[in-house]
Order: sequence, then C-alpha cells, then structure tokens
Amino acid sequence: MMIIPAIELQNGRCVSLHRGRLDEPQIWHVDAVERAREFAAAGAEWLHVTDFDAVAHNTETNEALVLDIIRHAGIPVQLGGGMNSMEKISQWIDAGAGRVVIASAAVTNPDLVKRAAHAYPDQVVVAVDVFQGKVMSGGWKEQSAYEPDDFISWFKDDPLAGILVTDIDADIADSDASLAMITRLAEQSPSSVVARGTIRGLDDISRIKYVPGISGTIIGRALFDRSIALEEALAVANAARGTTAPFI
Repeated sequence: MMIIPAIELQNGRCVSLHRGRLDEPQIWHVDAVERAREFAAAGAEWLHVTDFDAVAHNTETNEALVLDIIRHAGIPVQLGGGMNSMEKISQWIDAGAGRVVIASAAVTNPDLVKRAAHAYPDQVVVAVDVFQGKVMSGGWKEQSAYEPDDFISWFKDDPLAGILVTDIDADIADSDASLAMITRLAEQSPSSVVARGTIRGLDDISRIKYVPGISGTIIGRALFDRSIALEEALAVANAARGTTAPFI
C-alpha cells in the first residue's frame, strides 16, 4: 500500500485545517519545498499538494510555490485545488504535475472529469468528500443530493488514476465508521481508491492496508505534528501482510 504525504498550502505557508475551516489554519513554520524533499528522501513515491487559496478564492497566490515544489520535490506531485476547467487542468499537467485532483467541479460539472480523463488518461483523480452519507462540494461547505456509491459510478467508464475518498465525519467526530464506509466504496469502485483523513497512528495504517481495493492513503497533519514518522509509516505499509493486522 502506498503512503502519500500531503502538503497543504495557504498564503504561501504549510497549514493544516481543523474541521475544514479555512479561517482557522494551523500553521507549520517549515519550508514547503524542503519538506517535500524530505518526504522524497524518506522513501515516498508520490506527494499530494492541496492549494487551499485556489479552493477558496480561485486565486493563484501559491502558483510560484507549487511550481517550485513540482520542479524540486524529486517525486511526482498530485495537485488539488481549483481544478474547475480544462484550461486549469492542462496548465498544471503541462507544468509537470503528475496528477490533478478534481473535487467540487466533479459534482457540479461531471462532464469536465470525463473530458479531462480521456485527454489525460491515468492523470486525473476524482475527490469524493463524504459527510453524513452525501457527497460534499465547495470545500466541504455544500451538501449535494448524491450518495457516494452513485457518484463514483458516473465515472466507471473513464480512465481515472483513482478515487480519493475523505470521510468528513471522521475528521469532525473521529468516527470509527470511517473505515467501514471507505471499505464499502473500495469494493464498488471501478478505480483504485486512496483514503484520506483516516490515519492518526501506525495502527490505522496496519488496519487499512488489509482493505481490498485501497491502493494508498494520504497523511498530512500526523506527519507535520510528528504523531507519525514517514519512515515508520512506509515500513508498516510495505511489510508483508499476515493473516491479521499487527497492531503497534
């Protein structure tokens, strides 16, 4: 199973959000490019970057920094934030992003996903943010009428790189039901699933690696607050699987 470290950007700084609140970021006083290089040196194969300013305001505040990360991280970058047009998607893939993540636009304009996926096979990831059983958009602010199973099925014939599933309930309430929901979606998804927001310790990695259909998990805050060391996370993820999950 792949461990994908995440760097989240706001106003040129590395941040983590509490319950998705853009106005209350936890700021990490680190150099984003240097941290990306450290993740690569530790053995990460991919890096996930989210531009929160592009999500919230559709601005290019972090464009130079994101380009710097793409050029100097040393590993491919999966980029999310503001991917709401073919022009924007093409811009970042042409700039060197290995994959782009389409989130809100996948809800409001699913045809964009289909066009992008066929223009850039295996380079488009659809983000499925789930709260109280419904897919959310607008940076977790707007609840759609779509259930995640039906939403994912829209793209069953499209050459996606994967589906990125976030259980917002888990982020807000530390729900133990998160893994069950992601397991069910992974069983039904025609594309490989990457889980986000479920890892707080090494035991969570031990547990999720046993779920069929989950190809990886994204870890952000736990790496920045040092709850988890990336080297240890990779060791657990890459260890041979026994008949049951070994808990740390």
